Amino acid sequence: MDLGVAFHEYTTSKMRFIGDEILPTFGVAKEAATMSVTKRRNLTIPETKRANGATANRIELYMDDMSYQCVDHGLEGTVTDRDREKYANDFDPEVEKTQAIKIKMRLAREKRIKDLVFNTSMWTGGDLYIDNSAAPWDVAASGIIKQVQTGREKVRLNCGIPADSMIISESTLINMMNNTQVLGKFPGALVLTEAMLRAQMAAIFGIRNLIVGQAVYNTADEGQDFSGGEIWPDDYALLAVLGEEGLPLTEPQLGRTILWEEYISDIEYVWMYRENQTKSDVICVEHSVDEKIFDAYFAQLMLIDVL
Repeated sequence: MDLGVAFHEYTTSKMRFIGDEILPTFGVAKEAATMSVTKRRNLTIPETKRANGATANRIELYMDDMSYQCVDHGLEGTVTDRDREKYANDFDPEVEKTQAIKIKMRLAREKRIKDLVFNTSMWTGGDLYIDNSAAPWDVAASGIIKQVQTGREKVRLNCGIPADSMIISESTLINMMNNTQVLGKFPGALVLTEAMLRAQMAAIFGIRNLIVGQAVYNTADEGQDFSGGEIWPDDYALLAVLGEEGLPLTEPQLGRTILWEEYISDIEYVWMYRENQTKSDVICVEHSVDEKIFDAYFAQLMLIDVL
């Protein structure tokens, strides 16, 4: 079986990765350069009145040059000739090793993006950060609907566009489904499900997309007993204007994953080489990227738990 096909077709219904939804990829030809992105300073209102015989006022489209520097990320795994023979009747060791690398690569990227967007150093002050810890979301009586509406309005006032997406953890989703106010929007429902909540997000919160991070990783050192931790903690929620695949950088959006596609053509590129001294085939997965936030004012970070 082709390893690239195995890598890209393999999914697990038990895990959800959200990095691509938050910062979708944008391919570039150079490892490092500048690119033009839209920021909020285009929201000026010029004088439009024109005197008879005079020219109309001319405007500028303000595009900000933003630098990027793609960095190589990769992992390798070996399949020895002995392993190939040993497990031949049980499973394909090349495919299984490729799939294991896929999970680890995605976990690493997920954490990088989480560190970018749940970032109190980037989102600071009253314009970008709201402290709702006095009414945390793990308390059923907290007024979380008003909190989200306030945050969404903050984004609109900051950049002219209401937030269209909310990024939360799986634990936060559970808290939302147990919230008294939210439950009150579903009269007669014996149990509130994720699908029901998603279907009513626009009506309840004014938000089109609910993006829920589920990924869990082993926080223990190699060789130690498993100690699970959430990549996406329940301390924060981010309201944002997000981009999507194919959307030009001239459109307002929080940011993108810059992919150096002339060097490594895919966000998850797979190849293999022979290592004769260990009688092994080495499977490699790599990409060269720079995850970038274009303008923090296209989002609002909310503290929703007591730290």
